[in-house]
Amino acid sequence: MSLSTLPGWPFPMLSTAPSTSLHHAAQPAISARELYFGLLNPGTVRSTSPKDYHASALAFLQQQLEACAADPDPFPSEIDQLEEWIVQGSMETGQRYQQYLEERKRGAPRRYFTSKAHALNFIKSVAPTKMVDGAWLYGLVQRWKDPGFHALLDIYLEELGDGVEEDNHVAIYRKLIHAHGCEQWKTLDDAYFVQGATQLALSVHTDQFLPEVIGFNLAYEQLPLHLLITAAELNELNIDPYYFTLHITIDNALSGHAVKAVDAVRALLPHFAHERDFMKRVVNGAKLNNAGLGSVDIMASFDLEEELAAIFRQKATIGQFMHQPHCRIAGRTLREWLSDGDQMPDLLRALQEHGWIKRHQDPKDSRFWKLVEGGQGQMFGVFSPYEKQVLYDWIAGDALEHLPKRERLGEPWRIQKRQAKRQQASSPTQQPSNIIRLGAPAPVPEVDAEHLFNQQLASLKSKDALMEFLASWMSPALHHHPVGLAATRMFKAQWLS
Repeated sequence: MSLSTLPGWPFPMLSTAPSTSLHHAAQPAISARELYFGLLNPGTVRSTSPKDYHASALAFLQQQLEACAADPDPFPSEIDQLEEWIVQGSMETGQRYQQYLEERKRGAPRRYFTSKAHALNFIKSVAPTKMVDGAWLYGLVQRWKDPGFHALLDIYLEELGDGVEEDNHVAIYRKLIHAHGCEQWKTLDDAYFVQGATQLALSVHTDQFLPEVIGFNLAYEQLPLHLLITAAELNELNIDPYYFTLHITIDNALSGHAVKAVDAVRALLPHFAHERDFMKRVVNGAKLNNAGLGSVDIMASFDLEEELAAIFRQKATIGQFMHQPHCRIAGRTLREWLSDGDQMPDLLRALQEHGWIKRHQDPKDSRFWKLVEGGQGQMFGVFSPYEKQVLYDWIAGDALEHLPKRERLGEPWRIQKRQAKRQQASSPTQQPSNIIRLGAPAPVPEVDAEHLFNQQLASLKSKDALMEFLASWMSPALHHHPVGLAATRMFKAQWLS
C-alpha cells in the first residue's frame, strides 16, 4: 500500500480557490453505497479501479457541497469568535439536557426511542457512518512532519484509539453491532451511506478540499444535544452506551477534540493567501455534516410494524422453499404467503386472526414466539437477536413497558460485559486480537496479513518510508483490524520520537 496517490500541495502558501477540475466534475455515475464500499475496499465491489472511484468521489463531493450550500452557517466566520462559540454552544446543550432530565423526572417518555427494537434499529442505521469514524482526517496522516497538522493528526490517532482495540472507535462500534445482531447494515438503502461516503471522499481528496476538511472536523467535533439523550436512553434500554459517552467526553469544549479543531484552524490559516476565502470554505465544509440522513431523522422515521414486515420480506426470499405443504394459515400454504413480499402485512394480520400471535400481551403467550425463542423452537436461529427484538416488541405492543424488565430488555449489559471478561481471562492461551508480534517469525502462510506486514516492515530503510508504510495500514478500512492497530501504535511511537 502507498500514499503516493495523494499528491502534495505547494508550500508555504496555498490558494484558497478549489481546483479547477471541481468546476467541471461530472455527476457521480455510481450510488453513494457503491462509492462507500468502493473507496473503503477498492476492487471488491465491481470491475472499477481505485482511480475511477476517486474520480466519482470528486464529483460526489461537489454534489454534496452544492446540496448543502444554502444551509445556515453552523459557526462564525471570524476565527477569534470560535472559542466563545464552542463554549457557549456546549453550555446551551448542557442546559437543554438538564431540561430533558427534569422532564423525564416528571414522567415524560423517552424522547427518541419507543422501545429497545427502535434503539437497535438506530444502531444499525447509523452504522455506515460510525464504521468509518474519523475517515475524513486520514488524508492528513502523510503530513506528520508539519507542526500545523499536529492537532488534526492527534485527533485522528485518538479516533483510532492510539492503536488500542478497546479505545478504537470503529472497533468499539463493530463490537456493539455484533453484540445485538445488527450486522446487516451493509444492505441498507443508499440514503444511509451518503454521510459515510462524504467522509471517505474527503479522505481521498484532502489536497483539494483541505479547508473543507478542517471545517467538517470543526463542526463534527461539537457536542450535539441528541448525543447526550441518545446515550442516556440507550443505557435505559440496556444497550451499552460507551461508544456514545466516549464522544461526549473526548469532544469536550475545554480540552477535547472541539478545542483541538479550533487549534487546527489557527495553525493552518497561514498556509492560505486570503483569510476570508479560507474561512468561507471552512464554513462550507462544516455544512457537509448535514449530508445524508441525520441521527434525529433516522430515529423519527422508525416504524415498528414496517420494520417487522421488512424482516419477514427478507426472510421470505429463502423461507418460501422451506415449509411443508400442510403448513397453512388462513387456508393458504406458507409458500403461497411467502412467494410475494408485498403480502407480509397481510400475513402478520392473518397470524393474529388465527391465534398464532396475541398482540399487546406477553409474547410468551403467542405460539409463533415459541417457535422462534429457545433451542427447541422449530424456527430457532432463523431470526437474529435484533430481528427477535423487533418481533418481541411488536407482539408485546401496548403491554411492553409493563412486562418484566429483564424479559423485555435482556440481562444487564454490565453483567454481560463482566462475564465476557471472565471468560476471556479463563482462556490464557487465546491471545487478544489486537496484539501483533512485530518482527517475530510468523509460522503462517505468506498470504497472512501479519506475515506480510512484518516482511515489508523489515525491508524499510528510512523513517520516511516507515511512516508512509505504517500510514497505509491506518486507512479507514484497516486501522481497526489487528495489523492496523499495531501499525497505529508504531506510527505514534515514531511520530513522538
